Formats: sequence, C-alpha cells, structure tokens
Amino acid sequence: MRVLTFIGAGQMASALTFPVRENGHEVRLVGTPLDRQIIDELRKSDYHLNLKRTLPKGIRYYQIEEVEEALEGADIVLNGVSSFGLDWFMEKILPILPENAPLISVTKGMMDTEEGDLIPYPILMEQHLPEGKHLDINAIGGPCTSYELADHDDSHVAFCGRNMETLRFLKETFACPYYHVSLSTDVVGVECAVAMKNAYALGVSLAVGLAEKRDGRVGAIHYNSQAALFGQSLREMTRLIQLIGGGPENLIFGGGDLYVTIYGGRTRRIGTLLGRGLTYEEAMEELSGVTLESVVIATRTARAVRRLAEKGIVSLEEFPLMMHVDALINEGAQVDIPWEKFTMTIGDPAASV
Repeated sequence: MRVLTFIGAGQMASALTFPVRENGHEVRLVGTPLDRQIIDELRKSDYHLNLKRTLPKGIRYYQIEEVEEALEGADIVLNGVSSFGLDWFMEKILPILPENAPLISVTKGMMDTEEGDLIPYPILMEQHLPEGKHLDINAIGGPCTSYELADHDDSHVAFCGRNMETLRFLKETFACPYYHVSLSTDVVGVECAVAMKNAYALGVSLAVGLAEKRDGRVGAIHYNSQAALFGQSLREMTRLIQLIGGGPENLIFGGGDLYVTIYGGRTRRIGTLLGRGLTYEEAMEELSGVTLESVVIATRTARAVRRLAEKGIVSLEEFPLMMHVDALINEGAQVDIPWEKFTMTIGDPAASV
C-alpha cells in the first residue's frame, strides 16, 4: 500500500481518488483555502459538492492548515489545483513538499515568454523551486472528464515526466481496468498539446453558436462546420507542437482532449455565445465574468505566435483559426470564420500551400 497526498479538492483530483483507492492505496485529500466547504461536507458524508459524487470510503480529509500532517510519510503527491491556483501552489506548497515523493500534476496550462516560447506548467514549476530543492515533477494529460472517470468510463491519458522509472511507478499506482495510462518523457509535447486544445475548443464551438443563430433556435447543430473547424484545429495544433519541439504522437492526447472539451463546459458555452453574435464582453457578462482557461491559453498562444512571426520563424497565415479566436477575445472582432484560409492545395509542386 502506498500513501498519496492530493492537494486541491477539485473535481479531477477528487475523481482520481477512485482508481487509487480501488487499487488499495491510502489517499489523503487536502483542500485549498477555497475548498473549505467541500472538505467539511466530505468529512461528514464522503459526498463531493462540485463533483456530485460520493467518494470512495476510507479517504482522509484535511483542511489546508493541516497540509504538513497530510504530507508526512507520503509516497506520491498530486497537485490538484486549477490553473488559476498555480501561483499559490508554487509559492506555498512547492517549498514544503518532500523530495523523496514524486509530484504528479493534473493542472493543465502553459506560459508564453518574450522569445515566443511556450512553457508547460510542469517545467514552470521546476523553474520556481526554491534554490537547492529537488523534486521529481510529472503531469497528466489527455481526454478525461472528472465525472466520467468517477463513473468508471474507460479513459486513456498520458503520464509525462523526465524519469521513466518514476512514470512506471506512477502508472502502477493509478492505472486500473478503466483508467489506461501511456507514458512519455516528452513533457513539452504532451502538456502543451493538452493545454492548447482549450483555445481550439473555443474555436470549434463557434460553429454551434453560428448554427443556432442561423436556425433561430438553441440546440441547432450543423456537423459539417464543426468538423471543418475541428480539422483546422488539429492542423494548427500539429504545427504548434512542431514549433515547440514536441513529438507529433502527442496529437493523440491533444486531439482527444479537444474532442472531450467541445462537448461541454464553459469553453463550449463562450464559443457558442460568440457564435450567436455576442461580443466577448457580452458573453463574459452572461457567464458572470468567470475567468476561462481557454481565453488565457488562446491569448498566450497567439502572443507567442506573433513573436515568432516577428522573428520570421512562422507566418501568421499558418494559424488563421487561432488568430481569429484571439481577435474575438482581445480586439473586439465579430465572428467571421476565415474559411478560405483553411483550404490547401496538395500534390501540385507548382502550388504554394
């Protein structure tokens, strides 16, 4: 039996308690300062207020003030905070983590740099370690929703990190008959692929709103346009993965995650609202002003692409969908899908693709 300390009682971290507990390991779930009510209810009933599921029996629950107690004797630590809690995690939690326990993170995202690089969160965490501290930092990426994982729907994800021996140890701990795990040492490729899908999910969801606007009813769907935007998303994601030095095989995780994200959640919602004709400000007002990962990732990715274009490394014409999404978010543009920019000429040596 291994001891796992999960920090952050969000939906995905909490859903991961199912395979771990069913594999016979001890789980200690620590809430962030924003999770107090969740932890209080879990202590009473094992019911998770946001996941809307009863978690497995035997989990030990902790408030954030008890985090050091929860870390004692841990064999593995899981970072379960949202991307908007990453700064808090790096400042408050990284310094107190035991060096002998590998860290695995479900937090997806990436940061852009002045040079046009895109740095995934696991590497960002490595860069923010206190001087002299060493942690084996790993991450989870791929198409997996918390609700369906908790309901034991078959899911296939990637565990990525620098040390294959650690990755095998983590897979042995988490993998089960419905939670299938591939392993990769390509941290940049896996994590950037699954992060950038948020931006492209917003782009594909524009087609939902456009269909509703055209047909005059909520729920109208036209699959041709969604499929066309999905295909263009994969094309641009492939090029972005290549630019950051990731392997093309990582598209299976980014593409799968894109598929999952399109079918629900706030990213689909804002894309739909924009497609109906709302401005970004109007759409955000309807969503009560919540901060969306898709908006953050689209802004950072487009900014990185522009910096690379300024250096002559890429052309903005290679990323028409990403540039259009960025214009909707940051320039007040109205939806006007650049369909003709998606078209290609293949097999004609005299043509410029």
